[in-house]
Amino acid sequence: VLYDDETDVNKCVLATDKLLKKDGVLAIIGPTTSGNTLAIMGKFAPAKIPLVSCAAAEKIVTPVDPWVFKTPQSDRHAVQKILEHAKSKGYAKIAIITVSDGYGQSGRAVLKELVPAMGFTLVADEVYGPKDTDMTAQLTKIKDLAPDAIVCWGTNPGPAVISRNRAQLGITTPLYQSHGVASKKFIELAGDAAEGQLLPAGRLIVADQIPDAQPQKKLLQAYSKDYESTYNSPVSTFGGHAYDALMLVLKAIEMGGSAEPQAIRDNLEKIQGFVGTGGIFTFSATDHNGLDASAFEMIGIKGGDWVIIK
Repeated sequence: VLYDDETDVNKCVLATDKLLKKDGVLAIIGPTTSGNTLAIMGKFAPAKIPLVSCAAAEKIVTPVDPWVFKTPQSDRHAVQKILEHAKSKGYAKIAIITVSDGYGQSGRAVLKELVPAMGFTLVADEVYGPKDTDMTAQLTKIKDLAPDAIVCWGTNPGPAVISRNRAQLGITTPLYQSHGVASKKFIELAGDAAEGQLLPAGRLIVADQIPDAQPQKKLLQAYSKDYESTYNSPVSTFGGHAYDALMLVLKAIEMGGSAEPQAIRDNLEKIQGFVGTGGIFTFSATDHNGLDASAFEMIGIKGGDWVIIK
């Protein structure tokens, strides 16, 4: 049973109610955005139906709700990866610009916590709206504060607008993006302004560049081939999150020999070392994401394509 919430929170709530109360589903996969997941996740414990979200916000699984899981790597691990790279470059002053939706608010909270905790100075904290079409004002403020690096946190199209505005303003300060733009669509929207930017992302978009011994490589290459031949478009991290969610639910059903919601929930929590597109998942009663920072590669944009940064 498939519904499209069009990333509209009200449509998401209505679709969820229909799935839980009318359609008799055994588990739900989705939504793909953090704000929509946060709006509906309270419905699953009363319904005793498991949810496997395809959205990234840490709040989805912290604190743990027994009935809620997620497949994307957490924003905390993405921030750690960005700041570790920034530290290796000797940067000291960080500026952040985040979108004012559920994903951006979650990322902003982690950035505001970890930037000082990891020894950096937070010199700017700018916010933009999901539908804003010009962020020149925020970037001008950032430019005047002379940070060593800028971290943008959002999903398309905002980060592409910021990329173009940055180029227009002649800002050469290194720009990090979040894993929320790990799709060729970002490079397409940002154009030449994407060149040289950095982001943490799962290995799916760089499957051919990872070592043959990496446990995910075979799956990633097979998935990429199937996806691109089926949809005639470049593979994206986000389709991978839904694939992982479905495969994890199927694995839980196989493990328990039961498709009852309680059994699916209980067995999801027992999954260990499961190779997915987003990483190698190991769930527990206290970890409903099952991934850590090792699920990420640091990726750069060179020549209009993704390149692993060594």
